[in-house]
Amino acid sequence: MSDGDAKTADGQHRQALEVLSERLGRHQVFGTPVQQGDTTLVPVAHVRAGSGFGRAKRELNGGGGVVARPAGAFGVTSDGKVAWHPAVDVNRIVLGGQLAFAAVAIAFAIAFRRRR
Repeated sequence: MSDGDAKTADGQHRQALEVLSERLGRHQVFGTPVQQGDTTLVPVAHVRAGSGFGRAKRELNGGGGVVARPAGAFGVTSDGKVAWHPAVDVNRIVLGGQLAFAAVAIAFAIAFRRRR
């Protein structure tokens, strides 16, 4: 890789990071606080971002992505007490139930297969 290619790759890398930071916005982890009675709720999310660059046939290619999942919310009361309210991920609960059911079904199948 020549010095000019390295500078071009560095410039494209910086440009991609700038675009990614613009797309994430100001509220990438903490959302806008919401007033609910005398309690203020501050939503929180798990945010993961990744990117990669590579070269194919003398052409620089890159890509990236962002994944955000709700984690819960902090509740701040008017007297200053802070409480954490976790978000419930129903998909994860269902998947856990399906995996447990599959494990039990396999165990029964193995147990009945050996008896014959």
